[in-house]
Amino acid sequence: MAAPRNDDVKTKILDATEALLKEKSLSDISLAEIADIADISKGTLYYYYKSKTDIYFDVTSRYFDQQWQDLINWTDNKEKDTSIHRLVMYVVDRNFRSSGTRLHLINAASENNEELRKKVVELYNAFEDLITQKIAERTSLVDAKYLADLILLACDGLIIQASIDNRSFDADAFVLKTVEYMKKLELFDPKAAESDQ
Repeated sequence: MAAPRNDDVKTKILDATEALLKEKSLSDISLAEIADIADISKGTLYYYYKSKTDIYFDVTSRYFDQQWQDLINWTDNKEKDTSIHRLVMYVVDRNFRSSGTRLHLINAASENNEELRKKVVELYNAFEDLITQKIAERTSLVDAKYLADLILLACDGLIIQASIDNRSFDADAFVLKTVEYMKKLELFDPKAAESDQ
């Protein structure tokens, strides 16, 4: 029997870590648990990763890479309506659907691990830059960076409201109201009018 490929083992480790993160914080997860869920020996895990921080770097990178690639694929699809209001809805929806992972990224980055915090901030900023670029391609009426910041802050706020189970906050109504404002903005935007023709 052939030895498993490196990518396969790393994927199993990252998948196992993400599964555990749905139930507990990074500080509460042991390397032994990760190895057990990944169905590999602890020695194999140590061969690929020397610490939980190293694993978490790759989990974080994989999360942002997927978000990044999904956004690029969606906005580049000429058959889809990727106008500004749809872009806002897409980013908020995608981030909210991955709220468990995103909340753990924020939490782990704030747990006094400076190396991890810097990595998360670097990836977060790169994702913000991509969103800014995609907004700038669609509207000239709003500062694209400001709107990207607003979207990401709203996403983080929605995730926190969901995590504390705030039933008096209606996340769906908030998102729909935001989308309605973006639609109104498009009515006055020469860039949006050009793309409709």
